[in-house]
Amino acid sequence: MTLIAALVASVALVQGAAAASETAPSCVVPESFLSANIDLTRLANSIKEHHRLDISVVGSASSALTGPEGARFAYPAQLEKALRERLPGNEIKVTAHIQSRQPTADMAASLAGIVKEDQPVLVIWQAGTVDAMRGVEPDDFRNSLDQGLDAVAAGNADVILMNMQYSPRTETMLNVSTYADVMRWVAEQRDILLFDRLAIMHYWSDEGIFDLYAPTNGYAMAHRVHECIGQALASQIISAGHLGADKLQTTR
Repeated sequence: MTLIAALVASVALVQGAAAASETAPSCVVPESFLSANIDLTRLANSIKEHHRLDISVVGSASSALTGPEGARFAYPAQLEKALRERLPGNEIKVTAHIQSRQPTADMAASLAGIVKEDQPVLVIWQAGTVDAMRGVEPDDFRNSLDQGLDAVAAGNADVILMNMQYSPRTETMLNVSTYADVMRWVAEQRDILLFDRLAIMHYWSDEGIFDLYAPTNGYAMAHRVHECIGQALASQIISAGHLGADKLQTTR
């Protein structure tokens, strides 16, 4: 397989994989992967004062799924579903802005307009995949992240950074670790949350929860992976927003 073909397969990995068995895999994620030591204060206030959450998801092709019902099964829609189930009585809206092959610099340039239009209390920004494929300089990648995060902060929204997906098929050909390290560093320096999709999917692969190696023409596992990502994101949001059932009851 050529390098280009392998990289394309990496982005499409969870779009074209079939379930290893008829039983739906568990969505278990170790708590250590869902760090919530930073509060989502704007999000928490929106729930407590308005019983409403407006969330914008910004990302590239790995945040989407192909097929006629791809949008319904992709993790932004699954996040909205999970939050509605876990935060009953609140209005939840997740708006996805997905552009295939868009590097972080281009996404950063569009964030101010997205925040102005959507007026979200939380922006989930998935980045790094296209930059790793194109070999963008790490310093340039970091600068783009800073520019985009400044735009989100100016729009008075909380933010969660999401890194790239894990692919065992291209692990030795695509240097994602450098970009993942930059994202962790930026998140730490700016006191914002990181959703470590790379580590979570690596865990699922190592534990045999999902077979991420051999793609087929099916969609079953792709849908399940995105469903699990949506559920894990919902858990991190609820924890960082202190939106447990006991907290919600005191605000009603």
